Amino acid sequence: MRRRIQYRMVAAHNTKQNQEQLLESQFPLEMSQRIERTGVISVLIIDDVAHAVPLARALLAGGVDAMELTLRTDAAIDSLKQIREHIPEMLAGIGTVLTVDQVDQVVEAGGHFAVSPGLNPDVVDRAQELNLPFAPGVMTPSEIEVALELGCRELKFFPAEPSGGQKMLDSIRAPYAHLGVRFVPLGGVNAGNMESWLSNPGVLAVGGSWLTPRDVIAAGDWDEVTRRAAEARSIVDRVRAL
Repeated sequence: MRRRIQYRMVAAHNTKQNQEQLLESQFPLEMSQRIERTGVISVLIIDDVAHAVPLARALLAGGVDAMELTLRTDAAIDSLKQIREHIPEMLAGIGTVLTVDQVDQVVEAGGHFAVSPGLNPDVVDRAQELNLPFAPGVMTPSEIEVALELGCRELKFFPAEPSGGQKMLDSIRAPYAHLGVRFVPLGGVNAGNMESWLSNPGVLAVGGSWLTPRDVIAAGDWDEVTRRAAEARSIVDRVRAL
């Protein structure tokens, strides 16, 4: 894998190709375009599998059709299965993927993609073996370089605000922007600052845990989820239409 990526970089320079072609995305083009269009990925924790389908429906009603179920509860994988079966129009992935075995579970459950808070080469390798689009978490240039060496072009910037916000992202992105690297910031992103994040050319979409707070899910307040999703959708439409 590493020799293949290095060869592509040399070939691209020798033939004067557009440098954005140096790294091939692990996400299918249609999926990455869809993520960019939706602009916000709902990041959530589900404690009760019974909440999965109505929650997905509430997000769709508000115009958000991408979600990341975090592996912080035992209900996550079964929730993914329910959503994939009953709400096929939802782009549903899994987050907080920390082990190789969890990659296998995501694939078996039909996850569209997977995300991790950090960068574990063994996990990335396993995702590639199973053709699972994977976005590892990064926060430093060294982590970005390891991710690039592994063939990852879509990266999670985490934790986004605590680590320095957009100034930090712009600084660490600059040396790699010509490779077509895109980021999904998560951590401190909310309705108040997502417009600024989405205006950044290095941002593919934002991760939105504020759309589906754990207590709102537990209460089954689907109208509130739809309201938050619709608010985020209006912001995305305004920014991405410019």
